[in-house]
Amino acid sequence: MSAITDLNRLRDRLTPSARMPVVFLGHGSPMNALEDTAYSRAWTALGQSLPQPAAILVVSAHWMTRGTTLVDVSALPKTIHDFYGFPDALYAMDYPAPGAPDLAREVSTLLASHHSDTDDTWGLDHGAWTVLRFLYPQANVPVFQVSIDMGRGLEHQLEVGRTLSQLRDRGVLILGSGNVVHNLRAMRFGGQPQDFAVEFDQFFASRLQDRDLAALADSKTLGSLLRMAHPTVDHYMPALTIAGTSDDRDQLTFMTDAIDLGSVSMRSFVFHA
Repeated sequence: MSAITDLNRLRDRLTPSARMPVVFLGHGSPMNALEDTAYSRAWTALGQSLPQPAAILVVSAHWMTRGTTLVDVSALPKTIHDFYGFPDALYAMDYPAPGAPDLAREVSTLLASHHSDTDDTWGLDHGAWTVLRFLYPQANVPVFQVSIDMGRGLEHQLEVGRTLSQLRDRGVLILGSGNVVHNLRAMRFGGQPQDFAVEFDQFFASRLQDRDLAALADSKTLGSLLRMAHPTVDHYMPALTIAGTSDDRDQLTFMTDAIDLGSVSMRSFVFHA
């Protein structure tokens, strides 16, 4: 079944409800924010299918901390252009959504067992705004980010997701942004997908469908395949966060499941009723 067919079926099923879906998007190159691509079109279509949230919580691969999980409490989160060597038009882009300071402070309290703290200096990095501009182009939904603690293991990020999952019943859309495979050292411009990228991407999809989340967070068993797919695991962590927010009431829909540039999985997925 094609990813587009899956997305069309998802559009038919998603209706406003008290319990929000959760979303992971493979964001890939920042150029997807500027160009008309299969990915940006899919994000637009998804945004038209999602219920209107009270707020959006984003876990992005590009906000990394160590020893703590930070929650951004900015009233007006700044748009961060955290990339280099791209066209000027990309640096001119702004996503002027309001923050959600009160809710963000509540989330920091909720995450107290994960060594949480508040922060008002971050904003929205490109893992967040390059996809949000398609999901909610009017930038009228309050949004804030939660960092990923790189000092903890993969299982920890599943636990963060489990803790955040209760926000789904409060109208909060939880959005993860990263890539299921992300090895920039092995990119092939215009080339075929690397074997390791296909293998890890398919392994991830299979285990996620089976709800075998422990296998996805078992770095010792994943071994060299994980190291090839992720020389650093920052882009993998948000996928685990979103997996952790799901439960057996959810259905799983995949979308944009291509391997880009040989070694970047653009696989995205949604857990929904």
